[in-house]
Amino acid sequence: MTLSSVIWRCIIVLLTFPINYFPLLHVGCQRAITSGYLTAEPAPLFLMGSNLTVYCHTDKCDRSSKISMKLNGKPVDKWERINCTTVKFHLPSIWIPLSAAICWQTSDYMTKLVDGLDLLAGLPPDKPDTITCETARSSSLINCSWTRGQETYLPTLYNISVNRENGSQIRLFQIQGADKITIPRRMLDENTTYLIIITASNHFGTSQSDPVVLRVKDIVIPESPIIMKIEFQSNSVAAILQWKSNESSVHLRPHVKLRTNNTSWEMRAGVELSKNLIRTDNLTHLTEYEFQMKICNTAPELTRTNASSITARKALLCSKWSPSMRKTSPGKGPSQQLQVWRKVERQGTDGQRNVTVLWKPLPPEDFSGKVIEYDIFLDNGQKLKTCAAEYIQCAVQLPAEVSSLSISAVTTYGKSPPADVILSQSGVPGSPLIKWSPTADGSAVFVSWSWTTGNYPLKQEEELQYYVMEWTNVPGKGLWWQKLPKDLNSTSITGLTPGVRYNISLYAVTTRGVSAPSPILLYSKEQKPLSGPSLSVLAHEARSIQIQWEELPVSQQRGFITKYKIYFNTQGSKDNEFNKTVSAFGPRQEWLACPEGTLVLQMTASNSAGEGPRGGLIYSQPAAPAVGLVVVCVFIITIFIAIIANLMCWRCARERIKQKCISWGPAWLVENLPKPGHSNAIRLLEHDGVEPLFSCTHSDPPLSPITVISQEERDEIYPNIHVEESQTGSGTLTVKTPFLMSDTEKMLVDRRLEHVGYKPQTGMMNSEEEEVNEVEEKQMDTPLNGEDGRCSSVFEGLLSGLLLSVDVNSSYSSREHTRGFVNDHLRPKPPEPSTISRGFQFLQQHRGTVDEVETDSPSLDLQQDEIMTPDTADPSLSQCTGEIILFGGYFPQIAAVSSDKL
Repeated sequence: MTLSSVIWRCIIVLLTFPINYFPLLHVGCQRAITSGYLTAEPAPLFLMGSNLTVYCHTDKCDRSSKISMKLNGKPVDKWERINCTTVKFHLPSIWIPLSAAICWQTSDYMTKLVDGLDLLAGLPPDKPDTITCETARSSSLINCSWTRGQETYLPTLYNISVNRENGSQIRLFQIQGADKITIPRRMLDENTTYLIIITASNHFGTSQSDPVVLRVKDIVIPESPIIMKIEFQSNSVAAILQWKSNESSVHLRPHVKLRTNNTSWEMRAGVELSKNLIRTDNLTHLTEYEFQMKICNTAPELTRTNASSITARKALLCSKWSPSMRKTSPGKGPSQQLQVWRKVERQGTDGQRNVTVLWKPLPPEDFSGKVIEYDIFLDNGQKLKTCAAEYIQCAVQLPAEVSSLSISAVTTYGKSPPADVILSQSGVPGSPLIKWSPTADGSAVFVSWSWTTGNYPLKQEEELQYYVMEWTNVPGKGLWWQKLPKDLNSTSITGLTPGVRYNISLYAVTTRGVSAPSPILLYSKEQKPLSGPSLSVLAHEARSIQIQWEELPVSQQRGFITKYKIYFNTQGSKDNEFNKTVSAFGPRQEWLACPEGTLVLQMTASNSAGEGPRGGLIYSQPAAPAVGLVVVCVFIITIFIAIIANLMCWRCARERIKQKCISWGPAWLVENLPKPGHSNAIRLLEHDGVEPLFSCTHSDPPLSPITVISQEERDEIYPNIHVEESQTGSGTLTVKTPFLMSDTEKMLVDRRLEHVGYKPQTGMMNSEEEEVNEVEEKQMDTPLNGEDGRCSSVFEGLLSGLLLSVDVNSSYSSREHTRGFVNDHLRPKPPEPSTISRGFQFLQQHRGTVDEVETDSPSLDLQQDEIMTPDTADPSLSQCTGEIILFGGYFPQIAAVSSDKL
């Protein structure tokens, strides 16, 4: 076991197991404690890419424990238990040259290391190829080399056999893991032909090279040259190498290689200037180079042998590389003029004008070293000002008569040619920008123009020299410019920012001067505004408001504003919001029709990109009225409310106001017209007289057969009844109604009642009854409870013609009246018993005596054309618990008692 494998196994063990269990070291480390061993099939040394099987054997049988394995720190999932002490692990297709397999046993209480095993993978050696041997003319050694092929990852032994042409071996050299060997030159004859065979072998196989012919005089190479000197011409990037060699052959050719900062070597094809002089071009200024040279024989020979393998060698015999020499290339001065422009301020009162000279830095490839300063000169060559190297513009003051300046960049290795700065104006308008189009992302704008000299009176000596495109961001915090050749009519302006307004101008520079600018305003890409305008209120009336707003700052617009939108609503009612759109090209004032109350207003600005966010909220209240007017209005409203309150509290006033409103209003407002569609009579006629099974509580009485009789027959059937009233001693009023009909008349009435239906009669109410009705109407304003409330309307309809106005017991005043049933004495024939329901609270509490009624009042004319019998009675009456139930006879109708006697 080698030292490297032991170290590797120890590292794997330390990284795999936790240190808090117990210290684990492999068997190669003396501190390792194991409880078993590992075996591998086919072997721990195997062919790379093969499948491997590893067995983990424990010393003791523990069926409750678990045996696990890791390969290079990764768990092995494919395993099979052979018995209680052995587990088989499958390791498929291993391509790692050196692997470590570690097995351990885990129980309920502890984890124990079983053992570890090194797994070595390797490949068989390739056939040695490209065998070359050479020696210098004055050397005593022959150097042979070959290519080994792919890496075997295993120790490989190389046997170099030197044989004669007949195959007899002269010498055998052995070397392990190498690709070169040195053979003493004195062992071989200069003119004898030899064969060299190289054999490579390791654990997995052996390979042998093809035989190579070797003759000493054919492998002699020239002596290495020596570089004597390296020179760089002034401001040049070419190096001239001077060398020497002991070789005198005319067939030798020099070769040069170089590198910088210990990088890889680069072969350069040099140009031979003369004997022992060669030039290398395309170098970099101020760069340190390392040079080497060699010389090669340009006349090779073709060698043949009678060996089984014939090698034709046709290659240049070159010397070894010469010792290195280092040299740094010189710096380069600038060769280009600066690109310059100017910005002329207005002339002051002292005759001086402020001029800002602008320039673009020189390209780095045009010079080497660094810029030291910039020098500005007048047109007569006098130095005006020196500006620092880090500046790209410089301000100077000039008299009005100065028409041009010049500027140069001073570097470490020279000055740039002077560049002229034209200050005079040519008086010619600039070229109009006829087209511009931005890119999709807004980073650039393409502009084009047209320059027509025929439109302007130019002098013969005036000639267009170049264009200058200038652009600034509004409000002018930055200035950029670009110098363009005169044959261009379009360009792209790059480096623009979306949402920023730019002012672009084009200047034409001629031999006479600079033209006037042709400016345009544009956005490379519009974006939504960043904020909303600021609002202020000029006037606020009850239903209208006048507002004004300030224009957004250019930095907030981010596009050309096309419209504004005003949002407003009353305070506290966000759901009911109004808005109005206003053009951006009109005055920044607007009248709005608005609801009353306090208003909340906001405003937005819009461009082609969309609507921006809303501006700040403002609140506005309409102008308050005069204090005196408010006081008067409050006083009047207070008095009116007091009067209304008093009127509402006085009962009599309410009644009078109600009657006045009824009398002033239209009749249809208070008239309660009946609805024919609700009449049961009409419904019965529609159903051919068949009464429905269920009828409503508020229904008409059923229809009875109607027979028209004459006046004489009516008088015979309906006799006059005289009613007398008398006051008893106890104060009780008694009513007596004697019958005036004989028995024969009674029989006639009974016979005719079988064929005659009842006909309701109406009469006039006296003034006393009207008062009673008023009192009852007031009492009916409050709803009845229980069954009385449900049947009040039916009860009132049936008894409206049957109740008399009489004075009852002393518990009621003389002004209170009640209605009672007419006793059986009023009937032409003895009636069946009738009952009055408990529901009539009015009749239960106030009963009058009708047995003894004295007829002191005028007689009643009872006229009846229809008779109601129990069979034809309204079924709805039986639905109310407080109704009158008739067991026989007819239900007479009673006319109102008149104050005058009939």
